[in-house]
Formats: sequence, structure tokens, C-alpha cells
Amino acid sequence: MRARLALGTTAAALLAGALLPTSALAHGLVVREDLPIPESLFGVGAAVVLIVSFVGLALLWTTPRLEDERWRALPGGVGRLLGAPHVRRPLELVAGLVGVLLLVVVVWSGLAGVQTSAANFAPNFVYVVFWLGLVPVSVIFGDVFRAFNPWRAVGRAFAWIAGRLSGGGLPEPLPYPDRLGRWPAAAGVLAFAWLELVADGGDMPRTVAIATLVYSAATFLGMALYGVDAWIARAEAFSVYFNLFSRVSVFERRGNEVGVRRPLSGLSSLEPLPGTVGLLMVMIGSVSFDGLSGGQDWQRIVPALQDAFGALGLGPARTLELTFGFGLVATIALVTAFYRLGIAGARSVGGRLGQRELARAFVHSLVPIALVYAAAHYVSLLVIQGQAVGFLASDPLGEGWNVFGTAAATIDYGVLSQSAYWYMQVGFVVAGHMAALTLAHDRALALYERGRLAVRSQYWMLAVMVGFTILALWLLAQANEG
Repeated sequence: MRARLALGTTAAALLAGALLPTSALAHGLVVREDLPIPESLFGVGAAVVLIVSFVGLALLWTTPRLEDERWRALPGGVGRLLGAPHVRRPLELVAGLVGVLLLVVVVWSGLAGVQTSAANFAPNFVYVVFWLGLVPVSVIFGDVFRAFNPWRAVGRAFAWIAGRLSGGGLPEPLPYPDRLGRWPAAAGVLAFAWLELVADGGDMPRTVAIATLVYSAATFLGMALYGVDAWIARAEAFSVYFNLFSRVSVFERRGNEVGVRRPLSGLSSLEPLPGTVGLLMVMIGSVSFDGLSGGQDWQRIVPALQDAFGALGLGPARTLELTFGFGLVATIALVTAFYRLGIAGARSVGGRLGQRELARAFVHSLVPIALVYAAAHYVSLLVIQGQAVGFLASDPLGEGWNVFGTAAATIDYGVLSQSAYWYMQVGFVVAGHMAALTLAHDRALALYERGRLAVRSQYWMLAVMVGFTILALWLLAQANEG
């Protein structure tokens, strides 16, 4: 009876998602043209795809298939060539130098350049090329950021030089505390979201440069205490963030060879360290708030919240900042509560794992959701505003330079049609939640002794996935209304 109730609730949620207003599939940066078929069919189609996927998984996917990555080296000696130390190390050295150079340019242009975000290299590079552009690169090619990571490059270079100067007598770093897990990375991503979405003047070049310096200092301190590799792998926010998305890729280097693995299987091998659930909640919640804050519903709430914070005697800028900060934290808390509710439902069907263990066991299935949330909300920003780096690279300070001869370039706003953006957004949302369903189902088969229990637990996880789908569509509608 309980399982039937969960399935009925899920079906109702799917139908509700299908019947959302047709504007629910839009993004704030895109105004759609007339579509060749009624928009409501896309909502119905998304619901049908999720239902059919769930039924198909329950009937046809009866044993775990993603727990084993089935990694194999690229054929013809290509994998050994790409991973060979004499090839890989020079490439990593060059990539690290490029990363350090870009870090210096960001700080330099942010401090010394014109203090207009649209005409300065720093905010455009950090918020668009770096934060958004590296996501699809990671999904396609794997953990590319590891090679370009400027903090890793500086830390390794410093350790090498200090070791040579001291004759190898440097003290061993402290063991990284297990209880910290990925919590520092979660805090770092939250701080970045706060700077981008909440902080007054967070897009100003000087603010971006100062934030970069502060983050760099904190990262170097962490690496000095716990070692470069340990801090990069677990605590450095951007390394952990892009590594999560790189696990979607089929490419991975193991030892001195580059090979391929089953799609999505890299996520199944994600170690569920403390803070991993918190990190995913921040990732999904921050993008959710970004969509929410662009809509009319949020704008109707803002005055009341400002009045409440204004009663504390703060100025208008600070009250607005606190209002948006409250919205960001509240959205993350609501996303967390919804995920925990689904986990509590999965726990109710039985099994040997408690809610905390189940939350960690299924957290890898949220990575595709975090990915498609970001993709659906920011694809137009990346495609359009990403072009600005072409001419800003020639004039990073906004002083009228033309270093690379591209200063006269302009943004082509018609590179994709408005309807194309909309199709892409819907496709991202549906495909990502199908991937999440697959990962959750596969993990359930590995966790539960009986296949029937695994399927029953997934009624609740399906409800979670459907809920996130409806939320994604509603947030796109909010952004469009704003």
C-alpha cells in the first residue's frame, strides 16, 4: 500500500509537471519564438519519458551495471602515449603555467583595469569562461582543470623548490582530517555563490580580484598544512566541483595510461565523504536561487524581507544583501529537506542502512541534476557572453588596447535561434534526470538484497527526481517572467 501511494504521488507530480504553464520551459535570457508544435507537448513528453524510463529500468535493469567502471586503455598504444610521463609531465607543466598566467591576469585586470564589469576581463573570465565554460569541457574530456589548476601548480612548484633548498628536510604535512571530508569545498562553492548572487558589487572587477587573492591565500594555507594533493582532492572548491562533473566523462587517466570507462560509471565510484551531500545541496540550491531571484514571485517577497532586516538599523545596501543571502540559504535548506524526505521514504521500505548512509549512498545520482540545472539556466549566458572574452583578451584593462587584434570583435547574438536555446534547455533537464534515475536504480540494486525492495525504494527516489524536474521547469519560468 505504501509503495502504491508513493507511485501514485509520483505519477501525479509528473502530470502536474506536464501541465505547468507553457512559459515554464524558458530562461530569463531567452525570449522564445513560436515553436513548430504546442509547447505543452514538451511537458507531456518529459513526463512520459521519465515514467517510461522508470518502468524500463524496473523491468529490464535487474543487476548493477555501473558499480564496475570496466575501464580499458585507449587502443593502439594511444592511451600509453598520452599517459606516458615524458609526454604528460611537459603538458601538465605548460597547462599549469597557462593557469597561473590567467590567474595573474584576472587579479591584474581586476585591480588595475576600468571598474566596469562589461569592459573588464576579470569578471567575464571568472563568471563565464571559468565557472561555466569548464563544465562542458569536464563532462566531455574529463578532469581537465586538474592540469590547469593554478593553485595546484604553484603549490607543487613551491614544494619542489623548498624541498631542493632544504635538502629534502621539509616536515611532513598534517594528515587531512576525515571528518572534514568535502566540507571545505562546499563552503568554497557557497562563498562563490554568495559573491556572485548576493554580495553588493560582487561583479565589480576589483571585488573579483580581491576575492581571488583571499581565496588563493586560504588555498595556499590549506595546502601548506595538509599537503597539495590532499587539499586539492578534497577541499579546494573548484577542483572538487569540476571533478564531480568530470566523472560523467568516459575518459579517465589511471597511472600512466589514458582510457575509457562506461558512461556514468565514474559517478558510481565517488567516495561518499562527509560534506558530499552538503556540496551537492549547495550546487543545486544556488542555481535554484539564481533562477528564483529573477522571477516576479521573489520580487514580491523582497520588500517584506527588506523591511524586516531594515528594522535592525542597517542601510539599504546591507538589507538588500541580507535579503538575498537569506533567500540563498533558505533555498539550499529547502532543497536539502526535499532530498532528505526522499531518503526517508527510501529508508521506510526496509534494508540495513540508516538515513545518513542512504543519503551518502545515493548522492552521486544528484550530480547529473546539478549539471543540467547549471546547463539549462546558463547555456545562453555561456554562448552569448562567452564571446566577449575574445575582445576582452586583447584589452583586459578596458584601456583601448588591441594585443591580439581582436578588440574590434563583437558578440553575435544570433549564433543560435531563440527556439534552439529552449530545445536545449528541455533536453538538458530530461536527459539529466534520466541519468539520475539510472544511477539511483543501479545503486539500489547494489544496496538491497532483494530486487523488489530496490524497486520499491526507487518509487521515492523517482519522486525526488520528478520534484527536481518540476522545480527546474518552474525556475526557468521564473527567470522568464523576470
